[in-house]
Amino acid sequence: MLSLLQTTPLVFVALAGIIGLLVGSFLNVVIHRLPKMMEREWHEQCAELNGQTATAAPTYNLTLPRSACPHCGHAITALENIPVLSYLFLRGKCAGCGAKISARYPIVESLSGLLSAYAAWHFGFGLGGLAAIVFIWALIALTFIDFDTQLLPDSITLPLLWLGLLLNLNNAFTSLPSAVIGATAGYLVLWSVYWAFKLTTGKEGMGYGDFKLLAALGAWLGWTMLPLMILLSSLVGAVVGIALIVFTQQGRNIPIPFGPYLAGGGLIALFWGQPLTQAYLQLLAVP
Repeated sequence: MLSLLQTTPLVFVALAGIIGLLVGSFLNVVIHRLPKMMEREWHEQCAELNGQTATAAPTYNLTLPRSACPHCGHAITALENIPVLSYLFLRGKCAGCGAKISARYPIVESLSGLLSAYAAWHFGFGLGGLAAIVFIWALIALTFIDFDTQLLPDSITLPLLWLGLLLNLNNAFTSLPSAVIGATAGYLVLWSVYWAFKLTTGKEGMGYGDFKLLAALGAWLGWTMLPLMILLSSLVGAVVGIALIVFTQQGRNIPIPFGPYLAGGGLIALFWGQPLTQAYLQLLAVP
């Protein structure tokens, strides 16, 4: 099987796409449940600090209880949980009560499948390709969690950071020194921006999760990719922020999550960072 994946790239691409679709279905669970699990843990910790006994609650994690319709409680069957296809077959409605199912579910599944397949084609079968797929899955989960809750869970960002450093022991994406500097500089750059903004305005411009995410991106791709990622994420964030203010009349004081734009910058740097950086340097060199 391994020799087939190595000698027949299309097989690896197809397999990566299928697995990506399946993982995308699980990512929907992570995106929905992980913030709720964090909130439960915070309540338990607060109760413990206050010397109180936390109220017993039913088991709630990434596997239990079984997925069900939030409107009628209809348990999702295996046939109703096939990535993308089930949504199309059900016409975006619950089989039990006919309530509308969010298009978020097939979008996440499709993104996971397509990006996984593209990573397999771009990097080929090997450590780099497999690691890039895991990297993509983590960024998809972080992106949609941040959109929903403005949280970037440590349970994803910190393992992602350490995994990047471990992979680059073998120069998977960059050298180990570049990865270590990238992690350190990635954290400190946004940490400095945070404190400069807070000391100037008295407000918090971003959360600590953003520091950890950029540190993780630096650990994976190296310090040379940091300027590109910060530039791309800032440009996209500024455009989206202005558009929200102009077209939706969203107040300027309404916070906009920065994590999704960092994740987008990280994905672009993963696939096209080197040619984009070289093109930029050549442009600067033109008299």
